[in-house]
Amino acid sequence: MREANRIVSVILDKLGEAVEPGVSTMRFEQIARDMCKEFDVTPAFLGYNGFPFALCCSVNEEVVHGFPSDRILREGDLVSLDMGVIYDGFYGDSARTFEVGEVSPEASLLCDVTRESLMKGIAQAVEGKFLYDISRAIQEYVEQNGFSVVKRFVGHGIGRQLHEKPAVPNYVPIAGRSLPLKNGMVLAIEPMACVGTAEVEILEDKWTAATKDRKLSAHFEHTVALTPNGPEILSRNEQ
Repeated sequence: MREANRIVSVILDKLGEAVEPGVSTMRFEQIARDMCKEFDVTPAFLGYNGFPFALCCSVNEEVVHGFPSDRILREGDLVSLDMGVIYDGFYGDSARTFEVGEVSPEASLLCDVTRESLMKGIAQAVEGKFLYDISRAIQEYVEQNGFSVVKRFVGHGIGRQLHEKPAVPNYVPIAGRSLPLKNGMVLAIEPMACVGTAEVEILEDKWTAATKDRKLSAHFEHTVALTPNGPEILSRNEQ
């Protein structure tokens, strides 16, 4: 799983280098597919429940599951890229939101807060804590900074399948204790935050989820292993 996620991180690094005004979002799909061939890995999302691309590419008000297309990025846009691969039977999964050129202070703050909420959630991923400790840390940080947390989509366990139990919500759905966290668990933690409402709707393509008020959204995700030495972020290119 370390290698699967390292590869995902390398792909996202390369995609980030290609983000600039004037680029078609389909260019990112081409890069992702080319790099999967280079690494001899299978794109995890391509064909998953019928999803037609290797990459989820969501722009501005699109929260998640957006399609790469001939859409041209413009100065001030936000583009969220979610990538997964299968390596030797194991899955890697990670997402980042990139700023396109100079963005508004509000857009920049949204990205910073969403990214930091992920890190605060990861810090709670230790044995002896509970699943909703992760959820609470994310929700509190996002809301303290004036943004809202998407509830319709959640993180997940990951391993030999892309989506495994448990679901990892970015909010606390019920009061009280939740699933105890144990070393050896691997979780894909992925907060999605919005400037306005966290309510989303699915667009005509049956996949893309957009904010109902069409205000900006950001999405960051890491695959994290719980170890005796604390949480280990697998989806980083540090090897």
